[in-house]
Amino acid sequence: MQHSPLRDSHESAGARLRPIEAGGGVITYGDVPSEYAAGAQAGALLLDRTTRGLLSVAGSEAKDFLHRILANEIKGLEPGHGNRNMLLTGKGKMVQLFDLASFGEGYLLSTDPGQAEPLREALDMYMFAEDIQLSDESESHAPLELVGPDAVAVLKATFPDFDDEQLTQHVGQFVPFHWGESEEAAMTRITALPVAGRPGWRIETEPDHVAALWTMLQEQGATPGGLVAFDSLRAESVAGVFGQEITGDVYPQEARLEDAFSLSKGCYIGQEVVAKIDTYGGLNKRLFRLRVSHDDPVAPGTRLMRSIDGGEPRDLGVVTTWAYSFAADGGVVLAYVKRKHQETGTEFMLGETGATAVLQE
Repeated sequence: MQHSPLRDSHESAGARLRPIEAGGGVITYGDVPSEYAAGAQAGALLLDRTTRGLLSVAGSEAKDFLHRILANEIKGLEPGHGNRNMLLTGKGKMVQLFDLASFGEGYLLSTDPGQAEPLREALDMYMFAEDIQLSDESESHAPLELVGPDAVAVLKATFPDFDDEQLTQHVGQFVPFHWGESEEAAMTRITALPVAGRPGWRIETEPDHVAALWTMLQEQGATPGGLVAFDSLRAESVAGVFGQEITGDVYPQEARLEDAFSLSKGCYIGQEVVAKIDTYGGLNKRLFRLRVSHDDPVAPGTRLMRSIDGGEPRDLGVVTTWAYSFAADGGVVLAYVKRKHQETGTEFMLGETGATAVLQE
């Protein structure tokens, strides 16, 4: 996995960082309440996402190939547009989740850190003699992300030459809509897409210029932040991340990934299972947010236990993420909860800790 080119800048600014062997990344810049407020209430939270991976898919048959195997639309995408997309197993379970952008002559697939090569290998398994080239371009991929009520204002101030109408279009869509020149004469792409489950933006430039871009965005009012604020925002939005909530043992609907697959495009790998779940239901579990009875962290893997009619406690779910929620003024967890136990207000015991968690959403 590549390391952030901003790590030295973060250290110089006094940020708390995860060890490199643990993937690096900013934990916090020291004021989590302010970081959270910038992302949720007033301001714009700036996040380092420079360790994301990037896979290029090119060739005359790339469109047909991707349309045949990926779960979301490909042929319906105009150049300059994109979507959240996924590769599933034949049984409809998750293999990879990524952001896909169409550029006319090919596609760019932005992955979670360390996932570009696994995605390349997974796609390569379905290739035969097609005219397709798969290339790991992660070294040239250095995105930042911006989320919060003032994100558009920060972008306008940072990039005054970018088209004002495009910057103010509907933020909820994933639309890589503009290429332009930054003040540093580096190509910059701005993409509207969810960040921590909320309307946000991804800003990409060349790795050699990302430190300057990081500074420019702060000068225009963005608040730098890290994983603690990000987890709080996404827990409140019930937004899973790859490797925690989104793993190879879940169906897309269990992880609330309905925006990453199509029910109308026709056949793709896992399509029959996805369509059957949509038509008949029957999910065994689904991701929910629960309010915890204390503010201490809860370990991933903690089981949700509940007694039914006075009987022995039954295992009815599992915690995937803990976060402090400023909206709830206390600890919350994201957890998979088994069906028939998903009613708002249902209370569970958190393993053998003596604490409880109440289902919220």
